[in-house]
Amino acid sequence: MDKNHNRPFTRRSFLRAAPFGAVLGSSNVLTAQNANDDVISKKEMLQNLINCLGGPWPEPGPLKPNHRDTIRKEGYRIESVTYEVEKGDRVPALILIPDGVNENNPSPAIAVWHQHGGEYHLGKTEPAGLAGSDMHHTGVALVKEGYVVICPDALCFEERQDPENKLKGGSFERFEFLRYVVEGKSMAWKNILDMRRAIDYLVSRPEVKEEKIGCYGHSMGSTHTWLLGPHEPRIKALVGNCCLPTYSAIHDTRLLHCFPNFVPGWLEYGDTPEIVSLIAPRALHLNLGENDAGSPIKHAEEGIKRITKAYQKLNAGDQFSAFIQKDTGHVLSPEMWNKTKTFFEKHLKS
Repeated sequence: MDKNHNRPFTRRSFLRAAPFGAVLGSSNVLTAQNANDDVISKKEMLQNLINCLGGPWPEPGPLKPNHRDTIRKEGYRIESVTYEVEKGDRVPALILIPDGVNENNPSPAIAVWHQHGGEYHLGKTEPAGLAGSDMHHTGVALVKEGYVVICPDALCFEERQDPENKLKGGSFERFEFLRYVVEGKSMAWKNILDMRRAIDYLVSRPEVKEEKIGCYGHSMGSTHTWLLGPHEPRIKALVGNCCLPTYSAIHDTRLLHCFPNFVPGWLEYGDTPEIVSLIAPRALHLNLGENDAGSPIKHAEEGIKRITKAYQKLNAGDQFSAFIQKDTGHVLSPEMWNKTKTFFEKHLKS
């Protein structure tokens, strides 16, 4: 029985039980506790996550990259490219390269995953500084710091809206989400596949130091960051800005969130902080706004405690940090951006 609610211990009540989630075992493995109090190793947790997402991803084929255009900017250039994710599915992306960075002088690289915001016409062009809010021209800010930056379109955004032009905006997103569900997969499974191929493309570029790769995202891009992290060891430093919704918060507050947050069956093993914890021991930083309704702060703070314990158990406590800015909502504030820049400088430039 669920002692807190005096009813049978189900997956839903499991969310509310105080001990669930990050329970730490031996000194060299991260463990978690499920509803049956079974101790599960990090390796098993990762396999369980893959199974919940939709199973293994296909073996990567040739990228077959295509260069479409180059835009010259002061101090850098933007290349418009596409590459193949799966047979018949090509992802458009913008890659920003600082002047002076080349095969003989490669640079660290950062993948920037764009936000959602209900603005389906915006994708890669916003972080690349060609459209959208100045606040989120983060790819431009990073290329000016000397990084090679890739900004791809997520499924359902910008150039990846309905190719038949029948379904608009959120209708096409729901269609794609449900299409993957009936295939036994999740939209997150597809997002992760797309992002792994973005990293494949990055490491194929001679301008990139493949041992110095990071990723950043705001809002849905933050979700994409911590979804990808456990499955992409080539990424050495990750920053998520303003998105750590827990399923407990979603349930308690009736919060409607974007589809990549939902991993079917994961409640048997944990909540979103347990997904994030699987990134350990690699470097991770999270920014949150105290008043961000998309990440109810009491739940997020509890999640941060569990992630912290996971890192500490792997003797990597110094590799995880979190910043909660008071009186701040769902934004990228100057203070948050300063934390982000400093983090990448430490882990990708030193």
